[in-house]
Amino acid sequence: MKTLIFDVDDTLYDQLLPFEKAVNETLHINLDKPFIHELYLASRKYSDQIFEQEQRGEWSTLDLQIYRIQQACLDFDIQITTEQAISFQQNYLKYQRQITLFPEIKQLLDQLSHQNVQLGVLTNGNADHQTMKIEQLNLKQWISPKHFFISGAIGIAKPNPDVFNYVECHLTSKPSECWYIGDSYPNDVHGAKRAGWHVAWFNHRNRQVPNSTLTPTVTFNDPKSVYDFFSKKA
Repeated sequence: MKTLIFDVDDTLYDQLLPFEKAVNETLHINLDKPFIHELYLASRKYSDQIFEQEQRGEWSTLDLQIYRIQQACLDFDIQITTEQAISFQQNYLKYQRQITLFPEIKQLLDQLSHQNVQLGVLTNGNADHQTMKIEQLNLKQWISPKHFFISGAIGIAKPNPDVFNYVECHLTSKPSECWYIGDSYPNDVHGAKRAGWHVAWFNHRNRQVPNSTLTPTVTFNDPKSVYDFFSKKA
C-alpha cells in the first residue's frame, strides 16, 4: 500500500458524540443512546438528500442544517421549531470544535507516517467548516497540507469519480495503489470503486449493506479492525 486517503466525518472521529451532546443540550430531554443513534442516522440521510443542491447554491448551508434535524426529529415524532433547529446547529458546532481522533486511528497515523505511506484526506462539505475539523484533529502533524481535499474548495463532490481523479493528480500513486476509507456506502464505496481505487467501508454504524454491484474491498466494524488491517498493509 503506497497511499491511504481518509474521509473525515465519522471515519476519523466519532461524529455521534457531538451530535448527542447537541441534542441533549437543545431539546432538554433524556434520550437513550440507541434512540440517539437512530436519530443521528436519520439526520445524515436527510443531509445527503439535499447535499448536492446545497453545493450548487440552491439551498443555503443553514437551510440544509435546519432541514436535516427537523426531518430527522419528525421521523420520531419529536417537534422541533426552526429556532430550536438553529440552536441545535450552534451547539453541534460548539461540540464539533472539541472532537478528537479515534485512538486507533491516531495510532495508525503515527505508524504509517513513519513508514512513508502517502496520507491524505478527501471529504465532502463546506471548505471552512471541514478545515475547522481538520485543524481540531491536528491532522497536519501527519498529513501534508497539499493532501487535504475538500469538495467545497474543489467544486466536485463524492461520489463523482472525478473528485478521486482530481486527488490522483496531486499524488504520486496510481489508482491501483490507492486506498480510500470512509463510512458512506454511496459516497465512499461507489465513488472510490468507480475511480479504480481500493476502498475500505468503515461500517461501525452497522448500516444495511445496499444491493449494489460495487462492493468494498474490505469492510470494518470498529476502529481496532481498521488499525489491525492497515498497520499490516504498509
